[in-house]
Amino acid sequence: MILKQVLEVYDILDKSTASGEEVKTYLQSYGGEKIMVKKLSSNKGSTDLVKLTIAGKNGKLNGGNAPTLGILGRLGGIGARPEVIGFVSDGDGALVAISVAAKLLDMQRKGDALEGDIVISTHICPDAPTKEHYPTPFMDSPIDMITMNENEVDSSCDAILSIDTTKGNRIINTRGFAISPTVKEGYILKTSDDLLDIIQTVTGKSPFVFPLSIQDITPYGNDLYHLNSILQPAVATNSPVVGVAITTEMPVAGCATGATHFSDLESAGRFAIEVAKLFGANKCDFYDKEEWVI
Repeated sequence: MILKQVLEVYDILDKSTASGEEVKTYLQSYGGEKIMVKKLSSNKGSTDLVKLTIAGKNGKLNGGNAPTLGILGRLGGIGARPEVIGFVSDGDGALVAISVAAKLLDMQRKGDALEGDIVISTHICPDAPTKEHYPTPFMDSPIDMITMNENEVDSSCDAILSIDTTKGNRIINTRGFAISPTVKEGYILKTSDDLLDIIQTVTGKSPFVFPLSIQDITPYGNDLYHLNSILQPAVATNSPVVGVAITTEMPVAGCATGATHFSDLESAGRFAIEVAKLFGANKCDFYDKEEWVI
């Protein structure tokens, strides 16, 4: 269970003064050491990048060979002030990623360290702009996608989970979370059976997989329609990327407040933690490596 961490992080993020430094202090209270906070700015404002690295027992940081998992909290912003007041739906990705970081740190200090290293990245912006999008408005970001990928996507990661609110569309019609097929080097691959098994264990229900189009895995800024930015990390790495979408039955705007469902975020966070456990132990594959070479 990570509901405790979800509630704690929500309390930190749901305010006009939310910052990367406060998130860093929070993670340090759980024993976090390798935490970077970096302010990124443009003419649309600024945001605080937060990146945490947790060394695994047999991870690269300790001289081992266990694979490294990246967990990204994807979003435009956690707030859209002054246009709206409060924590917006789009902030759920950051909330989950930071909650997962706190839980993994708590596990480690209690003696349950993972095999592989974990790199967790997100950014904190309580006053991001918004932009028009069909069928509901999107949150925009103070920084462009190239800058976001350059700072959030870590080259040490052997696979990435990209967690993002994905409610502003008409192709997903279930509340909770869903995963994407694996995306690698411009290819949309078969959905990982290992990840589907983990979803079944975590939720006790049949897993949901959301559809992707070629447009969704192309870089932003090419004038093509994108579901959202959940698969944008895939354009910045050769490692496999899987989207973890926080979903709803009906379209909900990314800039809507009062739209955060703690139970859904807790389930998505537990999924990410279980993937982290098994991936570092070489018990979870994002894609079929033998098939990839054919």
